[in-house]
Amino acid sequence: MAIPLSYNLRNLLVRKTTTVLTVGGIALTVAVLVAVLALVEGLRSAFEASGRPLNVLVMRKGSTAELMSVVTRSDFQVMKFKPGIACNRNGEPMASLEMVTMINNLGNGKAAQGMNINVRGLTPVGIEMRDQVHLIAGRFFTPGKRELVVGKNIVARYPKASLGSRVRFGRGYWDVVGVMDGGRSSASSEIYADLNQISADYSRTEYLSAALIRAVDPVAMQALRNSLEGDPRFNIATQSEREYYESQMVSATPVRFMGLLVCTIMAVGSSFAAMNTMYAAVARRSADIGMLRVLGFSRVGILTSFLVESLILSVMGGAAGCLLALPLNNFQTRIGSFVTFSEISFSLRMTPEVMAAGVGFGMLMGILGGFFPARSAAEKEILAAFRAV
Repeated sequence: MAIPLSYNLRNLLVRKTTTVLTVGGIALTVAVLVAVLALVEGLRSAFEASGRPLNVLVMRKGSTAELMSVVTRSDFQVMKFKPGIACNRNGEPMASLEMVTMINNLGNGKAAQGMNINVRGLTPVGIEMRDQVHLIAGRFFTPGKRELVVGKNIVARYPKASLGSRVRFGRGYWDVVGVMDGGRSSASSEIYADLNQISADYSRTEYLSAALIRAVDPVAMQALRNSLEGDPRFNIATQSEREYYESQMVSATPVRFMGLLVCTIMAVGSSFAAMNTMYAAVARRSADIGMLRVLGFSRVGILTSFLVESLILSVMGGAAGCLLALPLNNFQTRIGSFVTFSEISFSLRMTPEVMAAGVGFGMLMGILGGFFPARSAAEKEILAAFRAV
């Protein structure tokens, strides 16, 4: 025979102070875990949004990032006419030769706080291939002119790079003619400029960074990759754009490790707190336990009842922890990439999966903290229970 759930709820209400303290300890632990998971999920979402499913990134063999890659103009002229490449409305191959460089100041002679900023030199076709990018102010750069389109996250951090301003890097000044929004993608943390102007500034007119090519369909994409990699004229490797950005999730590894380490330490403390609470409850309710046995409730029923009580505490703590961390949803932050050596801005994402993981983690603490006190209550003999009163 099962003990009614109302029995556990009344006991929690009677022991208000210990209930609140136990729930609070679990809530703080869950809040830290949820914040770490939301950060990792936000970064994963940003990299996922940066890659288009049919885009193929071509880099020098052995390169792990565009910054360290070299693709020549002459090789690109051959690549862009390979079969399987999609064409735009004008009949041009959707293939973009690009150069990526970094800057750490925006013209005032002082290093920018944080890590470097990516400057991407590309052609109008390259912009067209990034259909997740749209303007929120101004216009795109005019080919052949020293003009920039700046990501909204850079403008928010460096007001001197806002629309209509002039910034200095490379060999001279550049006019900011547009501000772009790449959604959750890394484009919001980059600067776009004309490929020829950027390459001339850095004396790399022939040796650029990488090529971005769009395939007609998934089948053609694999055939295109095989054709490019198997061509003896090129010393290149290919990967889908999504694979490239997924590889950058290594940036989140230290954050995830430290966060989970802190959560584990806090979880041990919270589990012991829950355990102490339940042991105290068992000691105070010794007569109740004896009476439950007299009334015919089994040892298994008593163990289940006390374990359910601990789970109620942990679920309340898990839910409270999620509510504590909820204001962090869409909170803007930055992290440096160990792959690109630049900085990316992204928003923390409190998804249902993240919150479910938080509540599940709280329930795990409740089970660990409640099992042994519940077993102790179930093992009490009737006479011993009354004698302890």
